[in-house]
Amino acid sequence: MADIRKRTGSKGTTYQVRYPSKSTKSGFAYKSFDTLKEARYWHKYELPKLKEPIHKSLRNVDQAIGKWLDVCRYEGRHGKDPVSPATMEVYEYRADIMREYDWNKELHELEPPDIVQFRSWLLKNYTRDQARKVLSSFHSAMLEMITQGALIADPATGVSIQESRYKEPVKIPSIKDVKNILVTCDKLANSKNADIARAWERYRPMIYMAADSGMRPQEYLVVPYGAITAKGVNIVQALDRSNVIGVPKSRAGRRFIPVGKNTLRMAKHCYESYQGINSDNFVFPAKEGGYQSYNNYLRRGWHKLMDHADMMEEVEEDGRSKVVAKYTPYSLRHFYASKLIADKKNLKHIQTVMGHADIKMTLDVYGHLIHENETAELEGARGILGDILGS
Repeated sequence: MADIRKRTGSKGTTYQVRYPSKSTKSGFAYKSFDTLKEARYWHKYELPKLKEPIHKSLRNVDQAIGKWLDVCRYEGRHGKDPVSPATMEVYEYRADIMREYDWNKELHELEPPDIVQFRSWLLKNYTRDQARKVLSSFHSAMLEMITQGALIADPATGVSIQESRYKEPVKIPSIKDVKNILVTCDKLANSKNADIARAWERYRPMIYMAADSGMRPQEYLVVPYGAITAKGVNIVQALDRSNVIGVPKSRAGRRFIPVGKNTLRMAKHCYESYQGINSDNFVFPAKEGGYQSYNNYLRRGWHKLMDHADMMEEVEEDGRSKVVAKYTPYSLRHFYASKLIADKKNLKHIQTVMGHADIKMTLDVYGHLIHENETAELEGARGILGDILGS
């Protein structure tokens, strides 16, 4: 892997470019420059290209992608843990797209114009968002090839796809809609139908918890009772895309969220009502014990809630009309964030309680709320929810 190193000796400070070479015993050659600017220019534009790959098993893009997948699956890149099975499914799907392209050059022969052509092909055949993600993974694969010694430089450097500036902002429920959602939960939990009432004895506190904490569905579905405190919830685990429990994807995901007393009482009551079959001590267990999968919750809980709350709407998709839920479970998370913004909480606090690893993510999702002046409807959000929850 080529790199630039600062060297200080009897002749003063120089900048040394180290690069792979088959003509030396060590496998590397060196070239020194008086200034960092000169070293960077030579490294970027004049670095000798490999006439053939150092690793014969990594001669083409297909082999490079296979090696990248193996490293992600079994070793982990840059000393990190191997990726989760759910993330591997995503990577394998992107790898299939990379392999669809007609790569007519050997791996070490690829240059930026070749990647520009690949980018054009992606944008022509896939959505902009999907094309952006595939190109990002291709860049990751090329960086791994540098680490493996199969490439000197990444041919994808400088070739990217920006997110569309016209991306739709998140859909945030109004105060009226959130109140309707919670009141509908109350009605279902007090239904004269015993089966409905029993089911909503569990779903109701989950919905309240979502609105009062901004937790992701994958977090509150598997929150253990030991994570509940007198003032809130510690997020210590979550479901991944394969519905397998694991630690949150990032350190930022492991956080404490303050929650209202009424919501915590409801959560405790739900937990206590499932004693005997709830050996794993989930706050909101499945009917027969264990934890609920996201898809089951979506189908049996959320969609029924939207229907009873009269929050289904007709949309056009691929030229056909279909009826869908007005909101998703994540909508309550977005509503919670809007409460924090309306209460003028500082950006770092919002990032922390939302569990965002990067403050850029917070700005990307909620920046339009932070910067717009039309916040009149949001101003009373905490007060209304507090009245409903009694906290």
